[in-house]
Amino acid sequence: MSKLLKALFFVCMIKIGYVQVDKLLKEAPQTAESGKKLEREFSPRSLELDKMNKQISTLETSLEKESSRLANVERRSKQRQVTNLKTEFRRKQRELREDINIRKNEELAELQDHINNAVRTVSKSNGYDLVMYSGVAYASAKIDLTEEVLKLLSGK
Repeated sequence: MSKLLKALFFVCMIKIGYVQVDKLLKEAPQTAESGKKLEREFSPRSLELDKMNKQISTLETSLEKESSRLANVERRSKQRQVTNLKTEFRRKQRELREDINIRKNEELAELQDHINNAVRTVSKSNGYDLVMYSGVAYASAKIDLTEEVLKLLSGK
């Protein structure tokens, strides 16, 4: 029984906090900055794909209209050109998606580092012994440090 009392006493002495990581990831100003950064980085390639898609549509429309008037050799040549453009389009589209996913993961890792550092700073400055992340079944608003961490991330 004395071991149980000691353990209970020890638990009562610990200052515990809680942080909602999903809220931090959504509301941290670094999240919006990261999104804008990725958009600036990948918009030229996205525009190139849009242009290429329009070119394919134009060629297909042209081929459809002129198909009956073209010689077999010429028609096959244009069909091959459209097929090659479509293949190149799909390849570039796949590469863009892969590159975006890689960069998103890099940006997310960087954001998680910022959040972890902010949580440590807030926890140490307020004397917390234990701070838990999401995945907790219930946490009182008294121990929720999320807003303080958001203020630190916002530079306020």
